[in-house]
Amino acid sequence: MRNVNIKDILFTEEEIQKKVDLIGEQIKRDFGDEDVVLIGILRGAFIFTADLAKRLGNNVMIDFMEASSYGNSTVSSGNVRILKDIETDVNGKHVILIEDIIDTGNTLEFLRKLFEKRDVKSVSIAAFLSKPARRKKDVKIDYMGYEIPDKFVIGYGMDYAEKFRNLPYIATAEFIDE
Repeated sequence: MRNVNIKDILFTEEEIQKKVDLIGEQIKRDFGDEDVVLIGILRGAFIFTADLAKRLGNNVMIDFMEASSYGNSTVSSGNVRILKDIETDVNGKHVILIEDIIDTGNTLEFLRKLFEKRDVKSVSIAAFLSKPARRKKDVKIDYMGYEIPDKFVIGYGMDYAEKFRNLPYIATAEFIDE
């Protein structure tokens, strides 16, 4: 496994929290008092999901799903695997899929179609980061934090080989081969 150093901080903890506030306000405006099911895509979106949920009212349910197309790699394989499905009944409910970052769009395109088949009232996507330079699928992001260049990032739930998720900021990673 390669060694990793933090190179540049892209977004501070304060900038992240201000952006989450704005996304939370957008969701509250769009859904009002209607019930909403937030589905955090594990593992990367767990912090964003928790932060976002705190900004929404009492009409929010939370569940988690684990889907992956990466494994321990830094590049998507393109094959989406469901590792853990939700337990919440979403039939007739508004669903917001919460993702840390959208690279290729393969995972979110797959998940949006999956939930549309589950007879939900609506499916929306909230992504904290979007990396359009790597996009292979045209995924509509309903609630977005920031668009970033094609750099590998860590922190605020995002990892390299399961490390660095706990950083309170988002930084670019520099890989060092020994």
